[in-house]
Amino acid sequence: MEPNLTYESAFEELTTITQDIESGTVSVDLLAEQVRRASVLIAFCQAKLRDTETEVNRIIEGLNKPQEG
Repeated sequence: MEPNLTYESAFEELTTITQDIESGTVSVDLLAEQVRRASVLIAFCQAKLRDTETEVNRIIEGLNKPQEG
């Protein structure tokens, strides 16, 4: 995966690929490549969402713990 890929850019690219496939503008020669790229982007987005959810839950748990001192 590209080192500077963000969730937003991956989602945008995935949206474009989806629209191209649905509109029929992707040639048969490129279809498998586009579907493969889409699967990579989907996996990236899912991982990013899982990581973010874990981090947010960790932060919330920290806020809910009684403060020592």
